Amino acid sequence: MRFLLPLGLITTSLAFSQVRFDREKVLRVKPQDERQANIIKDLAQTNELDFWYPDAVHHVTANMTVDFRVSEKEAQSILATLDQNKMHYEILIHDLQEEIEKQFDIKEESPGRHSYAKYNNWDKIVAWTEKMVNKRPEIVSRIKIGATAEDNPLYILKIGGKDESKKAIFMDCGIHAREWVSPAFCQWFVYQATKTYGRNKIMTKLLDRMNFYVLPVFNVDGYIWTWTKNRMWRKNRSKNQNSKCIGTDLNRNFNVSWNAFPETKNPCSPLYRGPAPESEKETKAVTDFIRRNLKSIKAYITVHSYSQMLLFPYGYTPEMPPTYKDLNKVAKIGTDVLSTRYETRYIYGPIASTIYPTSGSSLDWAYDLGIKHTFAFELRDKGRFGFLLPESRLKSTCKETMLAVKFIAKCSFCLT
Repeated sequence: MRFLLPLGLITTSLAFSQVRFDREKVLRVKPQDERQANIIKDLAQTNELDFWYPDAVHHVTANMTVDFRVSEKEAQSILATLDQNKMHYEILIHDLQEEIEKQFDIKEESPGRHSYAKYNNWDKIVAWTEKMVNKRPEIVSRIKIGATAEDNPLYILKIGGKDESKKAIFMDCGIHAREWVSPAFCQWFVYQATKTYGRNKIMTKLLDRMNFYVLPVFNVDGYIWTWTKNRMWRKNRSKNQNSKCIGTDLNRNFNVSWNAFPETKNPCSPLYRGPAPESEKETKAVTDFIRRNLKSIKAYITVHSYSQMLLFPYGYTPEMPPTYKDLNKVAKIGTDVLSTRYETRYIYGPIASTIYPTSGSSLDWAYDLGIKHTFAFELRDKGRFGFLLPESRLKSTCKETMLAVKFIAKCSFCLT
């Protein structure tokens, strides 16, 4: 990661950022065999590559599509190495800084109103949570479940009324800081659920019979950091003992096969698991809340980006979960339902075989805790924009995802 001073003003939305990405590139390479896969691994040893897909170099195998970011300084030699070894590649993004600025391609129409067509920073999201409660107090309440490493509040919006005994779905967004489309979807979901209650037959039936617990931003500190300092940041912002490297990957910090992969032991890795399971205040707040409400929570949904996938357990083992047939059926129909709006194609399946093996993930933890309907969305796109999906594509992404979430909710409660 490069730090260039003096500070540069890149956009009014991002304000002053200490990290610029001028002329940095995102490459897509598809190694044809193990020799070519090893060339990518060798490049990662001698260059600072930021892997976008998969999320780390140890996942790279033959015939896998690999997306990674390279600095301006290293790009030329890396491209020369790929050419020399006759490796097929394409440049997805030629100038990352330009792409970051082009994300904000929707003009704000009413400055005083919360926009669901734009990315919103943390201050706007906090104000929005208050607004939603004030607007529909009969079906929306705000619960503070804890605080972050930097003492920012963790807020859940409960949608569905005052009855605590109703069955519930827990949904979180923004566990990885740079995946901005994820919190945007949680905001859209809350807005649409409250707006269509009493008008839309399915949503009315869902909210009459269940509650939704929605955590709009799981990794608040990291999300703030992506707005103010480093757009490409992934982890939280906790300090690590005996290391200058900051942050833990919250989606490797859950108490499920936490010690499985040695690649997650390095505090400087973007996949660092933390010093112990649930060591992070954010993870502990979420797990404590879910355990307290386990009798009512019947489904767990976590929203990520990118790659257009609907995933279910397991990530830490290639073995199929006991309820594989049911999960696979729901995922298949869910992706079919999603595609009816704009013909967006998702693939589906267990995490380990569909995307790559993971350890310590929230999805596997929730499933092994006893929540049998657990799903992870990897939202748009398939890599053209990666983590920098333009605002002009937000609404369509949210609308199609909403269809799949409603379907999963219906399946979780056998509603007809």
